[in-house]
Amino acid sequence: MKAAKIKYLRAASIDEAIQQTLDNDGPKYMAGGQSMMPMMNLRLAMPGTVIEISDIPALRESRHVDGMLFVGACTTHASIEDGKLEDVARGYLQHVAGGIAYRAVRNRGTVGGSLVHSDPAADWPSALLALGAVAVLVSPEGRRNVPLADFQTGLMETCLGEREILEGVLLPVLSDKARWGYTKFCRKNGEFSHSIGAVVIDPANGLANAVVGAASDRPRLLVRVSALLASGLPAAEVGKPAFEDAIAKDLADVTDHAPDSYEYHLHKTMVTRAITEALKK
Repeated sequence: MKAAKIKYLRAASIDEAIQQTLDNDGPKYMAGGQSMMPMMNLRLAMPGTVIEISDIPALRESRHVDGMLFVGACTTHASIEDGKLEDVARGYLQHVAGGIAYRAVRNRGTVGGSLVHSDPAADWPSALLALGAVAVLVSPEGRRNVPLADFQTGLMETCLGEREILEGVLLPVLSDKARWGYTKFCRKNGEFSHSIGAVVIDPANGLANAVVGAASDRPRLLVRVSALLASGLPAAEVGKPAFEDAIAKDLADVTDHAPDSYEYHLHKTMVTRAITEALKK
Protein backbone atom coordinates (compact mmCIF):
# COMPACT_ATOMS: atom_id res chain seq x y z
CA MET A 1 0.00 0.00 0.00
CA LYS A 2 0.94 3.65 -0.22
CA ALA A 3 0.47 6.48 2.23
CA ALA A 4 -2.66 8.58 2.07
CA LYS A 5 -2.41 12.14 0.79
CA ILE A 6 -0.74 14.45 3.32
CA LYS A 7 0.42 18.01 3.70
CA TYR A 8 4.21 18.03 4.13
CA LEU A 9 6.04 20.85 5.94
CA ARG A 10 9.61 21.40 7.09
CA ALA A 11 10.42 23.32 10.25
CA ALA A 12 13.65 25.26 10.82
CA SER A 13 13.20 25.73 14.57
CA ILE A 14 11.32 24.24 17.50
CA ASP A 15 9.09 27.32 17.72
CA GLU A 16 8.24 27.05 14.04
CA ALA A 17 7.44 23.34 14.39
CA ILE A 18 5.10 24.01 17.30
CA GLN A 19 3.41 26.86 15.42
CA GLN A 20 2.86 24.56 12.44
CA THR A 21 0.99 22.13 14.69
CA LEU A 22 -1.27 24.99 15.73
CA ASP A 23 -1.93 26.09 12.15
CA ASN A 24 -2.60 22.70 10.53
CA ASP A 25 -4.96 19.77 10.94
CA GLY A 26 -3.86 16.32 12.13
CA PRO A 27 -0.20 17.27 12.64
CA LYS A 28 2.52 14.71 13.25
CA TYR A 29 6.24 15.30 13.70
CA MET A 30 8.71 13.19 11.71
CA ALA A 31 12.47 12.93 12.17
CA GLY A 32 14.18 9.87 10.65
CA GLY A 33 10.91 8.36 9.45
CA GLN A 34 12.06 4.81 10.12
CA SER A 35 8.88 4.01 12.04
CA MET A 36 6.40 6.53 10.68
CA MET A 37 6.93 5.90 6.96
CA PRO A 38 6.14 2.16 7.12
CA MET A 39 3.10 2.88 9.31
CA MET A 40 1.90 5.52 6.84
CA ASN A 41 2.41 3.17 3.90
CA LEU A 42 0.31 0.53 5.69
CA ARG A 43 -2.18 3.27 6.63
CA LEU A 44 -1.82 2.43 10.30
CA ALA A 45 -0.96 6.11 10.68
CA MET A 46 -2.82 8.72 8.63
CA PRO A 47 -1.77 12.19 9.74
CA GLY A 48 -3.23 15.18 7.94
CA THR A 49 0.06 17.08 8.16
CA VAL A 50 3.61 15.75 8.50
CA ILE A 51 6.10 18.22 9.94
CA GLU A 52 9.73 17.35 9.18
CA ILE A 53 11.92 18.28 12.18
CA SER A 54 15.22 16.58 11.31
CA ASP A 55 16.82 19.84 10.14
CA ILE A 56 16.28 21.71 13.41
CA PRO A 57 19.76 22.43 14.83
CA ALA A 58 18.56 22.43 18.47
CA LEU A 59 17.37 18.83 18.07
CA ARG A 60 20.76 17.63 16.87
CA GLU A 61 23.03 19.23 19.44
CA SER A 62 24.51 17.83 22.63
CA ARG A 63 25.74 19.80 25.64
CA HIS A 64 26.35 19.50 29.34
CA VAL A 65 23.53 20.83 31.53
CA ASP A 66 23.75 20.86 35.34
CA GLY A 67 26.09 17.87 35.45
CA MET A 68 24.15 15.86 32.87
CA LEU A 69 24.52 15.43 29.11
CA PHE A 70 21.69 16.74 26.95
CA VAL A 71 21.26 14.69 23.76
CA GLY A 72 19.02 16.18 21.08
CA ALA A 73 16.06 14.11 19.94
CA CYS A 74 17.27 14.00 16.32
CA THR A 75 20.64 12.47 17.21
CA THR A 76 20.95 9.37 15.02
CA HIS A 77 21.80 5.89 16.20
CA ALA A 78 24.75 5.86 13.78
CA SER A 79 26.32 9.00 15.22
CA ILE A 80 26.31 7.39 18.66
CA GLU A 81 27.62 4.11 17.27
CA ASP A 82 30.46 5.96 15.51
CA GLY A 83 31.50 7.81 18.67
CA LYS A 84 30.45 11.25 17.42
CA LEU A 85 28.54 11.77 20.66
CA GLU A 86 30.39 11.86 23.97
CA ASP A 87 29.54 8.57 25.66
CA VAL A 88 29.10 9.66 29.27
CA ALA A 89 27.80 6.17 30.07
CA ARG A 90 31.21 4.51 29.66
CA GLY A 91 30.51 2.63 26.42
CA TYR A 92 26.88 1.77 27.19
CA LEU A 93 25.34 4.12 24.62
CA GLN A 94 27.69 3.04 21.84
CA HIS A 95 27.00 -0.62 22.61
CA VAL A 96 23.23 -0.16 22.47
CA ALA A 97 23.32 1.97 19.31
CA GLY A 98 25.50 -0.51 17.43
CA GLY A 99 22.97 -3.30 17.95
CA ILE A 100 19.93 -1.48 16.58
CA ALA A 101 18.46 -2.99 13.40
CA TYR A 102 20.67 -2.44 10.32
CA ARG A 103 23.17 0.29 9.43
CA ALA A 104 20.74 1.83 6.93
CA VAL A 105 18.19 2.21 9.72
CA ARG A 106 20.81 3.54 12.15
CA ASN A 107 21.84 6.19 9.61
CA ARG A 108 18.36 7.73 9.67
CA GLY A 109 16.72 6.54 12.88
CA THR A 110 16.89 8.84 15.89
CA VAL A 111 16.91 8.52 19.66
CA GLY A 112 13.88 10.77 19.96
CA GLY A 113 11.97 8.90 17.28
CA SER A 114 12.52 5.63 19.11
CA LEU A 115 11.35 7.08 22.42
CA VAL A 116 8.27 8.80 21.00
CA HIS A 117 7.25 5.76 18.92
CA SER A 118 7.50 3.82 22.20
CA ASP A 119 7.58 0.30 20.87
CA PRO A 120 8.29 -1.84 23.97
CA ALA A 121 10.62 -4.01 21.87
CA ALA A 122 12.79 -1.05 20.77
CA ASP A 123 16.21 -0.51 22.33
CA TRP A 124 16.30 3.08 23.60
CA PRO A 125 13.16 2.95 25.78
CA SER A 126 14.65 0.10 27.84
CA ALA A 127 18.28 1.23 27.69
CA LEU A 128 17.58 4.81 28.75
CA LEU A 129 15.10 3.79 31.45
CA ALA A 130 17.88 1.74 33.06
CA LEU A 131 20.20 4.74 32.75
CA GLY A 132 17.76 7.00 34.60
CA ALA A 133 17.30 9.41 31.67
CA VAL A 134 15.01 12.43 31.75
CA ALA A 135 12.92 13.55 28.75
CA VAL A 136 12.90 17.28 27.92
CA LEU A 137 9.56 18.34 26.43
CA VAL A 138 8.63 21.68 24.83
CA SER A 139 5.15 23.05 24.16
CA PRO A 140 3.50 26.45 23.64
CA GLU A 141 3.23 26.62 27.45
CA GLY A 142 6.96 26.14 27.98
CA ARG A 143 9.46 23.39 28.83
CA ARG A 144 9.16 20.50 31.28
CA ASN A 145 11.37 17.60 32.33
CA VAL A 146 9.86 14.14 32.73
CA PRO A 147 11.72 11.10 34.12
CA LEU A 148 11.73 8.39 31.49
CA ALA A 149 9.92 6.11 33.94
CA ASP A 150 6.91 8.43 33.53
CA PHE A 151 7.34 9.24 29.83
CA GLN A 152 6.05 6.03 28.29
CA THR A 153 2.56 5.37 29.61
CA GLY A 154 1.50 2.30 27.64
CA LEU A 155 1.83 0.41 24.38
CA MET A 156 3.14 3.01 21.93
CA GLU A 157 1.75 5.73 24.20
CA THR A 158 3.60 8.56 25.94
CA CYS A 159 2.78 11.54 28.13
CA LEU A 160 3.43 13.95 25.23
CA GLY A 161 0.70 16.53 24.81
CA GLU A 162 -0.93 17.11 21.41
CA ARG A 163 1.28 20.14 20.62
CA GLU A 164 4.34 19.01 22.55
CA ILE A 165 7.71 18.04 21.08
CA LEU A 166 10.50 15.95 22.57
CA GLU A 167 13.53 18.23 22.52
CA GLY A 168 15.94 15.60 23.81
CA VAL A 169 17.01 13.63 26.86
CA LEU A 170 19.24 14.35 29.83
CA LEU A 171 21.67 11.56 30.68
CA PRO A 172 23.69 11.17 33.89
CA VAL A 173 27.48 11.21 33.62
CA LEU A 174 28.51 7.83 34.99
CA SER A 175 31.45 7.53 37.36
CA ASP A 176 34.48 5.33 36.78
CA LYS A 177 32.92 2.81 39.21
CA ALA A 178 29.83 2.38 37.04
CA ARG A 179 28.94 -1.00 35.58
CA TRP A 180 26.36 -1.98 33.01
CA GLY A 181 24.99 -4.90 31.07
CA TYR A 182 22.70 -4.98 28.04
CA THR A 183 21.41 -8.14 26.39
CA LYS A 184 18.61 -8.85 23.98
CA PHE A 185 17.23 -11.79 22.04
CA CYS A 186 16.32 -11.61 18.36
CA ARG A 187 15.62 -14.61 16.15
CA LYS A 188 17.51 -12.92 13.33
CA ASN A 189 19.79 -9.92 13.06
CA GLY A 190 18.04 -6.61 12.61
CA GLU A 191 14.57 -7.47 13.87
CA PHE A 192 12.89 -6.07 16.95
CA SER A 193 13.79 -7.82 20.19
CA HIS A 194 11.72 -10.57 21.75
CA SER A 195 13.27 -9.75 25.11
CA ILE A 196 15.66 -7.14 26.53
CA GLY A 197 17.61 -7.03 29.77
CA ALA A 198 19.19 -3.67 30.68
CA VAL A 199 21.17 -3.02 33.87
CA VAL A 200 23.03 0.08 35.04
CA ILE A 201 24.78 0.29 38.43
CA ASP A 202 26.51 3.44 39.63
CA PRO A 203 26.44 4.24 43.37
CA ALA A 204 27.90 7.70 42.71
CA ASN A 205 24.74 8.61 40.76
CA GLY A 206 22.36 6.59 42.93
CA LEU A 207 21.70 4.18 40.07
CA ALA A 208 20.94 0.50 40.49
CA ASN A 209 18.38 -0.30 37.81
CA ALA A 210 17.39 -3.61 36.27
CA VAL A 211 14.91 -3.29 33.41
CA VAL A 212 13.09 -5.84 31.28
CA GLY A 213 11.93 -4.81 27.81
CA ALA A 214 9.63 -6.41 25.22
CA ALA A 215 7.85 -8.22 28.04
CA SER A 216 4.71 -6.09 28.37
CA ASP A 217 3.20 -2.82 27.15
CA ARG A 218 6.37 -0.87 28.01
CA PRO A 219 9.81 -1.45 29.55
CA ARG A 220 9.54 -2.15 33.26
CA LEU A 221 11.85 -1.56 36.19
CA LEU A 222 12.33 -4.69 38.31
CA VAL A 223 12.11 -3.13 41.76
CA ARG A 224 13.16 -6.09 43.92
CA VAL A 225 16.09 -7.04 41.72
CA SER A 226 17.13 -3.39 41.54
CA ALA A 227 17.05 -3.22 45.35
CA LEU A 228 19.38 -6.24 45.52
CA LEU A 229 21.77 -4.51 43.13
CA ALA A 230 21.65 -1.35 45.23
CA SER A 231 22.55 -3.37 48.31
CA GLY A 232 25.72 -4.63 46.62
CA LEU A 233 24.66 -8.00 45.22
CA PRO A 234 27.82 -10.00 44.39
CA ALA A 235 28.01 -11.97 41.16
CA ALA A 236 28.21 -15.21 43.12
CA GLU A 237 24.71 -14.62 44.51
CA VAL A 238 23.04 -14.46 41.10
CA GLY A 239 20.95 -17.59 40.81
CA LYS A 240 20.81 -18.14 44.56
CA PRO A 241 17.45 -18.30 46.44
CA ALA A 242 17.22 -14.59 47.33
CA PHE A 243 17.86 -13.56 43.72
CA GLU A 244 15.53 -16.20 42.31
CA ASP A 245 12.74 -15.12 44.65
CA ALA A 246 13.20 -11.44 43.76
CA ILE A 247 13.21 -11.93 39.98
CA ALA A 248 10.26 -14.31 40.12
CA LYS A 249 8.15 -11.78 42.04
CA ASP A 250 9.24 -8.92 39.79
CA LEU A 251 8.37 -10.77 36.59
CA ALA A 252 5.01 -11.78 38.07
CA ASP A 253 4.32 -8.08 38.71
CA VAL A 254 5.25 -6.77 35.26
CA THR A 255 4.26 -9.58 32.87
CA ASP A 256 1.34 -11.97 32.52
CA HIS A 257 3.50 -14.93 31.45
CA ALA A 258 3.17 -18.19 33.39
CA PRO A 259 6.35 -19.25 35.23
CA ASP A 260 6.60 -22.40 33.10
CA SER A 261 6.21 -20.56 29.77
CA TYR A 262 8.89 -20.01 27.16
CA GLU A 263 8.42 -16.24 27.32
CA TYR A 264 8.88 -16.13 31.10
CA HIS A 265 12.16 -18.05 30.94
CA LEU A 266 13.36 -15.94 28.01
CA HIS A 267 12.83 -12.68 29.95
CA LYS A 268 14.38 -14.15 33.09
CA THR A 269 17.42 -15.28 31.10
CA MET A 270 17.97 -11.92 29.40
CA VAL A 271 17.79 -10.01 32.70
CA THR A 272 20.03 -12.51 34.45
CA ARG A 273 22.62 -12.31 31.68
CA ALA A 274 22.59 -8.51 31.78
CA ILE A 275 23.09 -8.54 35.56
CA THR A 276 25.89 -11.08 35.31
CA GLU A 277 27.56 -9.03 32.58
CA ALA A 278 27.38 -5.89 34.73
CA LEU A 279 28.62 -7.49 37.93
CA LYS A 280 31.63 -9.04 36.21
CA LYS A 281 32.88 -5.68 34.91
